[in-house]
Parts: sequence; structure tokens; C-alpha cells
Amino acid sequence: MNKSMLTGVVAGAVAVTALGGVAGYKALHPEPEFADVLAVKPVTETTKTPRQVCHDVVINEQAPVKDPNRIAGTAIGAVAGGLLGNQVGGGTGRTLATVAGAAAGGYAGNQVQKNMQEKDTVSRTETRCKTVYESHTRTIGYDVRYRLGKQESLVRMAHRPGPRIPVKDGKLQLDAPPAS
Repeated sequence: MNKSMLTGVVAGAVAVTALGGVAGYKALHPEPEFADVLAVKPVTETTKTPRQVCHDVVINEQAPVKDPNRIAGTAIGAVAGGLLGNQVGGGTGRTLATVAGAAAGGYAGNQVQKNMQEKDTVSRTETRCKTVYESHTRTIGYDVRYRLGKQESLVRMAHRPGPRIPVKDGKLQLDAPPAS
């Protein structure tokens, strides 16, 4: 055998041995085709949307007063009191009774008009609004804890995985449909 042939045979033997070693290692330690899913936790996002809520309210308030000094009540009361006082007694007593009746009637008429004005109310309807917030929660992804071989890790996925995740060349195939 010449030297170059011997070198070729040795190089071929080394190559066959190396390939056989790699193939044997892969046969004894096959690369997993799937990662096992251990836990799945939905990741959510909450948004609040404002909205107006309105309702009508009836408001009662005192009516505008046309005679704030209550002159009409005082005058009518004074005339009525004077007429009654004039019916009592005679002479100077009658004059005093008329004056006293007019004063008492004027005061009474003033108070009667005051009570009537305080009880005179008007109603109006007013719309009142307030802002309320509605909460909306949506799922934006899934935090997935998985085991690949003997190693555990965490990944966020756009869709809920099945019990296993496909693996190609040692990497998770996250866009693949869920494996059963």
C-alpha cells in the first residue's frame, strides 16, 4: 500500500467512526420533538371606558314674590280689623277700638300673606349627568411554563397551547397549531 492510500483509508475510518459516534449519540439521546406544557396562565388587559348617565330631577322652589313687603295683606287686614274694632264700644272707646283693630288686623294680614307666599312653590325639571366607567377585560396572550428535556422555562404565546408544543432543531415552534 502506498502512503496516500493509507492516508485515505485512515481518514475514511476516522470519518466513519465520527459519524457513527454522532449517530449513536443521537440514537441514545434523541432530540425531543415536543415540549410538555406544565402550566398556562392567561395574560389579561383591563380598559375602562367612560360613559354618561343622565336622569331628570324635579326641583321645587319658592315662587317669585310679587309683593315682597306684603302691603296687600297688611292693608286688607287693617281694613278688616278696623271694621271689627269699630263695632266695639262707643265714643272715644270706639275710636280706640277701631285703631287697635286696624293695627292688629294689619299685623295679622301681613303674617297670613307671608305664610301664603312661603308655601307658594313652582316645580321645574333639570337633567343631571354623571360619568361612570365600564371595565372591559380581554386576554392578550398566555404565559406558558413548559419542560423541554430536563429543563423548565417560561414563554408568552399568542394562543392557548395544547398539552405539548412542537419543537424543531431544539427551538419551540410557537406559531404551530396546538399539538395533542
